[in-house]
Amino acid sequence: MEGTGSYLTLVIVGVLITFGVGQILLRSGQPFLDDVFRNKESAHSINRLLVVLFHLLTLGVLGMISIIDVSESAGPAQTIVFKLGLVLLIVGIAYGISMLVLLRIRERRRQQAVSAEIDQTIAEQRRGPGRFRRGGAPDGEPRSPSEQPED
Repeated sequence: MEGTGSYLTLVIVGVLITFGVGQILLRSGQPFLDDVFRNKESAHSINRLLVVLFHLLTLGVLGMISIIDVSESAGPAQTIVFKLGLVLLIVGIAYGISMLVLLRIRERRRQQAVSAEIDQTIAEQRRGPGRFRRGGAPDGEPRSPSEQPED
């Protein structure tokens, strides 16, 4: 029965860790996603979907790790600690990958905003009254005879 006790301990502690980290991601990720998506409703929906994805992946990994056999010379406590270490490692990797993806999305959105702003500024300059011709005088302003190009 020692194996069953170790198994249950691992599963219970792993589930508690998974849901604890999931709640932290849910609460702490919301302002970040609000900034990325600029729409609170979309950001909230995406945040919940990401947390569900995190839970599913982590619990799936926990289930697979829980059946891994560790060296028979290791005691039950060592086995649980080793397996929880694997769970924490995988949770950390999943979290890091999620953050990298979100940071790339945010950076792409910022680049698009800057690009749109630059495009708008250029378009305004092309349409504006201060548009220049080849001779250097703005459109619509008469040139003095000394400014006229020589033929």
